[in-house]
Amino acid sequence: MALIVADTDVLIDALNGLEPATERVAKELRERALATTTVTVFELLSGVGTEVEQDRVRNLLTPIRVLAFDEAAARSAAEIRRGLQKKGRAIDMADYLIAGVAASASAILLTRNRAHFERVPGLHVESP
Repeated sequence: MALIVADTDVLIDALNGLEPATERVAKELRERALATTTVTVFELLSGVGTEVEQDRVRNLLTPIRVLAFDEAAARSAAEIRRGLQKKGRAIDMADYLIAGVAASASAILLTRNRAHFERVPGLHVESP
């Protein structure tokens, strides 16, 4: 079973009860294949204002494995960034970091932002 790494946009959709993200997140949780990244945890928690919203994010994240932006991910992200910038196809900094984590874990990245992540050579990308 492949590891699925949920991008920030997918988890925001799940938090808001939007399909197909809500069902896909639930399915991957049932199959114990869902993870996310420390970068996404940062984006989610820094993007909410109230304690109630923070609790909702924490509750969503509780059953999800969180993959760290570690040295292997940093090396992968740097390689991805150099390659895309050389081609004039740069993406957002957070997207490099998330792609680096997913690539270093040999995971499938679950995202709505296919336009950015499909630029990354060798990264398996799926929509919810």
